Amino acid sequence: MVRLVQGTPTAFGGAIETIEMHTGGEPVRIVTSGYPPIPGATILDKRRYARDHLDHLRHMLMFEPRGHYDMYGVLPVEPDLADADLAVLFMHNEGYSTMCGHAAIALGRYAVDAGIVAPTAPETIVRLQCPCGMVVLRVAVEQTPTGYVTGPAAFESVPSFAFLLDGRADVPGVGAVPYDIGYGGAFYALVDAAAVGLDLAETPLDRLVDVADGITKHLAATVTLEHPDDADLAFLYGTILTDGGNGRAGRASRNVCVFAEREVDRSPTGSGVSARIAVQCARGLPMGEPCTFESLTGAVFSATPVRRDQVGHFDAVRVEVGGHAYYCGRSSFTVENGDPLGGGFLLR
Repeated sequence: MVRLVQGTPTAFGGAIETIEMHTGGEPVRIVTSGYPPIPGATILDKRRYARDHLDHLRHMLMFEPRGHYDMYGVLPVEPDLADADLAVLFMHNEGYSTMCGHAAIALGRYAVDAGIVAPTAPETIVRLQCPCGMVVLRVAVEQTPTGYVTGPAAFESVPSFAFLLDGRADVPGVGAVPYDIGYGGAFYALVDAAAVGLDLAETPLDRLVDVADGITKHLAATVTLEHPDDADLAFLYGTILTDGGNGRAGRASRNVCVFAEREVDRSPTGSGVSARIAVQCARGLPMGEPCTFESLTGAVFSATPVRRDQVGHFDAVRVEVGGHAYYCGRSSFTVENGDPLGGGFLLR
């Protein structure tokens, strides 16, 4: 069945300018100009305002013909934390996420290259305010005779924790599912693919998506989540299917993250590997032990628990996640008057 999801038609005039990047193949469309002001005392207030009043612009930028079903975007906003270098909202096919590691890695490079943060070699610190809190990035910077060149980046996660270990659910269309739930800036269900009859190397992607989305929807309806900082953070963002490995001893563990409305992350998922590390720490992974995680594109993120923390009554850890983002273009998006599909659409 072909399903048409159409955005709200808009009389938007002018143009929205963007920088196009990707991290591990996962797109990062950064808005640089053309968006209306977004009021709000806090970043979560701004997130609510964008959702309630400017969602037609998300449709325009994320949906076809300018985007696609798995598009991902970044909307810079005014920070409300005094020590933040920049603040951003994240957007995708379903709405606005609270954290995004692959986008944070890209934003580290962008902040230095765009002059938002002055470059220093061999690394530059960038303080990024996300809806889930402050994320501090270290961006590799090389000084050359012609200027500075940015490279890989690593960020320290917000406090990440295991919310539920060794859960079990009877998911319609899937069967008995053993799962954990971890938080790494967003909540994820973590499921060994083999435990539900899947193989990340052999199973067709559409089947992986169907199973992961079914798990997400079932658990979202049956498990009540809690985040001590703000109720807006307490929702299940997606399900991560893993190869059953732990990423230790130099052997990367492969995973695929299906989030929002059946969106597939091309990267290993920065907030997702933070959640995986938090769950592994709850089971005994020591501080300082590096792990590696691989996506379906072969892209690899490093992830290391660097220190213990506390969030409300949850024992938490801070995780340093590293990867490399790349530039792939610039865009200027407009809507022509009278275009019946100008507000954006999706075919699925």
